[in-house]
Amino acid sequence: MRRNRSVEASRQFVSGMDTRRDDASPAIARTPDPVTINVRVRYAETDKMGVVYHANFFVWFEVGRCELLRVSGSSYRDLEASGIMLPVIEAHCEYRSPARYDDELQVTTRGELLSPARVEFTYEIRRVSDRTVNALGRTVHASIDSAGKPCRLPDAVRGLFR
Repeated sequence: MRRNRSVEASRQFVSGMDTRRDDASPAIARTPDPVTINVRVRYAETDKMGVVYHANFFVWFEVGRCELLRVSGSSYRDLEASGIMLPVIEAHCEYRSPARYDDELQVTTRGELLSPARVEFTYEIRRVSDRTVNALGRTVHASIDSAGKPCRLPDAVRGLFR
């Protein structure tokens, strides 16, 4: 897939790293197991049509990613306490089928180490009752220090994605 050059340039600016990939790039490392959590759609998460408001999928992505880190033995709280932040530098959601009030949904989250300072999480949200895929998504996060400068992820965090 070919990337837009201005998007690529902004990624390099935000992450402070060259994000171009070629055949010589190292293989992407994955966490051994995805993490799946269940959420139930609350009335407040729906719009006037009774459909989940689109931004709520990103909230559920965050819940999934926090749980993935927690299950793996780390947490956002631990990272932030150590002076490392993981701001979102890229976010995407493909809406496949509407979710509605009181639907029980499964959020499955996987993580990939893209570089020593960037990590990507991918998400799949399904309705439990009929296994319909409601949304697919991904977020990319850069590792920054407390001064806002790009930095390497701690070894322990990088190790989660090997």
